[in-house]
Amino acid sequence: MTQEEILRIAMRQSAEDCSCAEADFRKETNVIVESKASENGSRYMKLPHICAMFSYGSNIVASCRADLIPEVTAFVNGADKHYHCFETPAVYELNRILEKADAQITWMHTCYLPDTGVIFGTELPCAYETRELHPEDFTELYMPEWGNALCSDRKELDMLGVGAYDGGKLIGLAACSADCSEMWQIGIDVLPEYRRKGIAAALTNRLARAIFEQGKVPFYASAWSNIRSMKNAFRSGFRPAWVAMTAAKFR
Repeated sequence: MTQEEILRIAMRQSAEDCSCAEADFRKETNVIVESKASENGSRYMKLPHICAMFSYGSNIVASCRADLIPEVTAFVNGADKHYHCFETPAVYELNRILEKADAQITWMHTCYLPDTGVIFGTELPCAYETRELHPEDFTELYMPEWGNALCSDRKELDMLGVGAYDGGKLIGLAACSADCSEMWQIGIDVLPEYRRKGIAAALTNRLARAIFEQGKVPFYASAWSNIRSMKNAFRSGFRPAWVAMTAAKFR
């Protein structure tokens, strides 16, 4: 896949998540649409959205309840720069708009796509044995220490993993879930005493390669404040592609 093909796949998925067109993410003007349910939406999202804002860098696509569209439109178009809508104090202003829906912003993430030149350019070293894992290997691993790599609420979506072992002990696990039809999301966990040894980046990089071999696009997400996760994304060969901010009910 070329980088443009990877980006188009991601935008196509975001269009499903936002009830809009793929081309809307490339516009220079903001796009505000009514959110609708979609059978092809990302599995980790609850559709339709109360309010969600996505940006691939040139504009904002806001997808929200019909009754919120006038105020959300004024909000996003009133910003000096589109990215200011994702910053404080703008988020506080958006939360005031969302009060009528008994909702508030709850999820703010940067999402990353693979740089294939880096992913396939150099295999990152790991000082420990690594093994490819499959769903049958995950059965006994749904425990808190592997809670980022595996999701106990959606076990059927966990498709593939790469583990690092010190002797027979699992010390690091990167695994992916089929959260979208064409894209698998990577999560990573390393036991505390084994961190800062390059294990996370090596496992993430190797899993990304394995996902491509399955004909899927790997992607990665981190909270904006999770510096450790952001650094791992860069080290393993991922680059920022879009940001997403979504709201949920608070009562």
